[in-house]
Amino acid sequence: MGRVSDLPQIGVLALQGDVREHVAMLERAGARAVPVRRPRELADLDGIILPGGESTTMYKLARTFDMFEPLREAIRNGLPAYGTCAGMIMLADQIEGGVPGQETIGGLDVVVRRNAFGRQVDSFEADLDVEDLAVPFHALFIRAPWVEKVGQEVEVVARIASGEAVGRIVAVRQANLLATSFHPEITGDHRMHALFVGMVQSRLDAADGSPAKRK
Repeated sequence: MGRVSDLPQIGVLALQGDVREHVAMLERAGARAVPVRRPRELADLDGIILPGGESTTMYKLARTFDMFEPLREAIRNGLPAYGTCAGMIMLADQIEGGVPGQETIGGLDVVVRRNAFGRQVDSFEADLDVEDLAVPFHALFIRAPWVEKVGQEVEVVARIASGEAVGRIVAVRQANLLATSFHPEITGDHRMHALFVGMVQSRLDAADGSPAKRK
């Protein structure tokens, strides 16, 4: 793949989900975005997005394309990752409501409830107060999970502010990982992607390894 610019290079796992939409948002947020389908492509990345979709299908596809273990290893070794909806489930250490044998990449010390907000017909929108964002984020939830429990090292980034699900955790952050229950890529608002790009750039700066200095 190789470098073609000094921008942080962030991949979007291109097995399922809104890949093009995530690519567009990352580019608006100041990153170079590339679809990722093969294990060897992980080596060139400064971060990766795990998009929404169906978590059990995503797990099976990751196994089929030999991406699961290399992706797990890369994230355990510090590769920043942002999981949206099904991607949040993939990053969680534990799942409630999963199917027998369903595995996750892990890394986030959370318990996530799969399809917690109901079926696709129960999709909804909500304004969220998000840490580090001055103006509320208008979020879209589609067959979304929520976070049941968080570990001591996990920062709660956003909760549902009203309605029957008031107080439910829908965005979390831990070290190099960010996860949201909702789909920011289809809202037209790139601020969540900018938050992740900022996390990636901060890690590069801390390591004195800006993209311009890396292979």
